Amino acid sequence: MSTVVAYRERRAATSRFLPIRRLDYHVRIWGDAPGAGTVPLVMVHGWMDVGASFQFVVDALDALEGPRRQVLAPDWRGFGLTSAPGADTYWFPDYLADLDALLDALVPGGPVDLVGHSMGGNVAMLYAGLRPQRVRRLVNLEGFGMPQTQPEMAPRRLRQWLDELRQPPSLRDYPSLDAVADRLRQNNPLLPADKAAWLAPHWAGLAGDGRWHVRGDAAHKRVNPTLARKEEALEVWKLIAAPVLWVEGDLTDVEKWWGHRYPRADFEERLAVVPRLERHVLSPCGHMLHHDQPDALAQRLRPFLDAPG
Repeated sequence: MSTVVAYRERRAATSRFLPIRRLDYHVRIWGDAPGAGTVPLVMVHGWMDVGASFQFVVDALDALEGPRRQVLAPDWRGFGLTSAPGADTYWFPDYLADLDALLDALVPGGPVDLVGHSMGGNVAMLYAGLRPQRVRRLVNLEGFGMPQTQPEMAPRRLRQWLDELRQPPSLRDYPSLDAVADRLRQNNPLLPADKAAWLAPHWAGLAGDGRWHVRGDAAHKRVNPTLARKEEALEVWKLIAAPVLWVEGDLTDVEKWWGHRYPRADFEERLAVVPRLERHVLSPCGHMLHHDQPDALAQRLRPFLDAPG
C-alpha cells in the first residue's frame, strides 16, 4: 500500500456532461460564472491526458488571485470521462468541431480565453484562426504542430493505416493506483509523487477485471491516414487576431519525438507568422509544463490574461 499522501486540491471542480456531436462530453468546471473583468478560461489538454490535468495550474491561479476566474476543462472525445465515438481513427477536424460546439453550449456568443497544451495547443491555434471572434487571448503550451510532410509520403502512410486496422489496438493496464502513479512518474520524472497520486484515478479507472485501465480509447494510437499539411495550418495561424502567449519548457527536446524530421528552425519560421506573439521559457521544465511548473505558469498566465486591450 502506498505511503504517499495525494495532493490536496485548493479549488474544487464540478463535473458536467453535455450532448456534443452525438457524444457524452465531460467538462470540469471551476466556478459558477466569470468574475468581474474576466471571461471564461477554457483549457484543453493534450494527447493521452485529461482535463483534470490542469488542476494544479487552477490552484496556482487561485493562490495568486482567488477564485475570480471561471475555468472550463473538457476531456477530448475518447479521453477521460467523455465517450468514445467508436471509430477506427480519430480525425483532427473533429476536435475543432467539438470545441466549437462546446463553446456554443457553455459560452454562447461570448469570447473566451483559450489555453491549449500539446495536441490541445495545436487545436487552439487553428480554432483561434478560424473563429477569431471567439478567442480573446490565446495561450499555447508546447503545441508545436506536426513535422512537414510531402505528397510522396502518402502511399506509405495509407498502407500503414490499413495494416494497423487489421489488429485491434490496446493500452496497458495496471494492477493498482500506485502502479498508475508510478507510470505517470516514469513518463515525467519531474512530476511530484503527491501530484502523481492525485492524477492517477483521473487518468485511469477501475474496471470489472479488478485492474486499472487508462481512460483513453486505444484507437488514438492508430496513425492518421491523412498527412499533416504545414502550409494549410500556417494560413489559418495568420488569421489569429488574439494576442498569443507561447510557453515552453527548457528541457523539451522535439528531436526526441521526431528526430531530424522537424528541426527547431522550422518551428521558429512557423511562429513568425503569428501576428501578436509573446514568448516565455519555464525552468526546470519539460513538456508537461502544467505539472512541472504550475506556479511559474500561473505567474505568466495572470498578467497576460489581465493585460488591457
